[in-house]
Amino acid sequence: MVLNVVDQSQRKAAKVAGFTFLFAIAIVVISNYSVNFRFVVPDAAETARNMMEHETLFRVNIFCNLIYLVTLIIMSTSLYVILKPVNKNFALAAAFTRFVYASIWAIVALNTFGALRLLGDAGFLKAFETDQLQALSRLRLYNSWDAYYVGLPFWGLASAVCSYLLLKSKYIPKALAIFGIISSVWCVFCAFAFLIFPEYGEIVHLGLFDVPLVIFEIILGFWFLIKGLKSTGLDQPNLIKK
Repeated sequence: MVLNVVDQSQRKAAKVAGFTFLFAIAIVVISNYSVNFRFVVPDAAETARNMMEHETLFRVNIFCNLIYLVTLIIMSTSLYVILKPVNKNFALAAAFTRFVYASIWAIVALNTFGALRLLGDAGFLKAFETDQLQALSRLRLYNSWDAYYVGLPFWGLASAVCSYLLLKSKYIPKALAIFGIISSVWCVFCAFAFLIFPEYGEIVHLGLFDVPLVIFEIILGFWFLIKGLKSTGLDQPNLIKK
C-alpha cells in the first residue's frame, strides 16, 4: 500500500520550522555580537563598567534570550508535527531533548539579570566591597557560558534524531540529512569532550563545536521555506515502526 506521508499540516509546520531555524540564529547573532562579544571581557572591573554604561543593551539581551527560548519551543513543536508520521516515539524524544536545551536559555537570562543586580544599589549589597561585587557579577556571566556547554549535547542529540528521521522519510535531500547527522554527532562529541576534558577547548576552538550544526540549520531553514517537504510515496512496511 502506497502512503502519501506529507499532509497539509506537515507542509505548514515545515514553513514554521524553516522560519524559526533562521529567526533563532538571527537572534543569537544579534545577542552575541551586539552585547556579549563587545562588552563582556575577561577583566571583571571593565565588564562591570560596560554593563553600567550599557545597561539597557544588557536588558535587551535578556529579552533576546527569552525570545530565543520561545522560538526553540515553536521549532520543536513544528518538527514534531513533521516527523511524527515517520516515528512518533523518536519525534517525541527529539522534541523533549530540544526542550531541555531551550530551558538552558532561561538560566542564561537569569544569570545576566543576576549580574546586573549585583551591580545595583540594593542595600544588602553594601556588605560587599566593589571589587567583590564586580567579580561575582562577572562570575554570573561566566556561568552562562557553562550553562550553554551543558545544554549543547541536548541540542546536538535533538538535531541528530531529527536528521535521522528526515533521512528515513526522504523529506529532504539525502546529502543534507547526512550532513545534519554528521554535524550533530560532531557537536555532541565536542560538547562531552569539553565537559570531561576542559583542555579540549585548546585543541579544537570552541567556536568550531557548533558551527557545522549552525550551517546545517541555516540550509535546512531555507530548504523548508523555499522547497518545503518532498512529496514521496512510501510503502507502509518501509515506514519506521511507531
